[in-house]
Amino acid sequence: MILRYSAWIMLVLSLLASTPMSAQEKEEKELQSVLGWVELAEFVGWGAIAKVKMDTGALSSSLHATDLEYFQRNGDEWVRFTIKIEDQRGKEEWVQQAFERPVYRFVKIISSNGDGNRRPSVLMKLCLGGEIYEEQFTLNDRSDLTYPILFGRRTIEHLGFIDVTRTFTTRPHCKPDAPVHAIENRKLDEDIGI
Repeated sequence: MILRYSAWIMLVLSLLASTPMSAQEKEEKELQSVLGWVELAEFVGWGAIAKVKMDTGALSSSLHATDLEYFQRNGDEWVRFTIKIEDQRGKEEWVQQAFERPVYRFVKIISSNGDGNRRPSVLMKLCLGGEIYEEQFTLNDRSDLTYPILFGRRTIEHLGFIDVTRTFTTRPHCKPDAPVHAIENRKLDEDIGI
């Protein structure tokens, strides 16, 4: 009798262990993703790793860029720019790379003192943890600021929760064939009326 009862318990436990996650369980698992207020992200295609500040006070994400030069390519407006960062791959040396990207749009940024300026916004791919995100970044000279990359709310809402008491909770470790979370698949604030 005890043997038969034990067999039933083992059968039930093995079935429970092999049951696929429900949609609610998947959502709860995703909600467990907690990042620190400063993380490391890798530029896909370049390999340099930079510090990223999660800034819930900013709507748009911003990227340190200098030497902006606009030009036309096939009738579209493009921008050429240079990124210079302190690489966090181990040696923490300064590295720089020139990029050319189509201008995704222009954004009017209002600073805390009320001044506004118009900045180009481009799409860049960054690896955070094991995920690749194609994000919209305004280009700005951030050389006088501590962090070369700032993730604003548009980006943060897709990453998970931010724990302001933690930093560097993960390191970039994306596989070359990792899927890209592309901005075209998500609604922007303008699309939803915010």
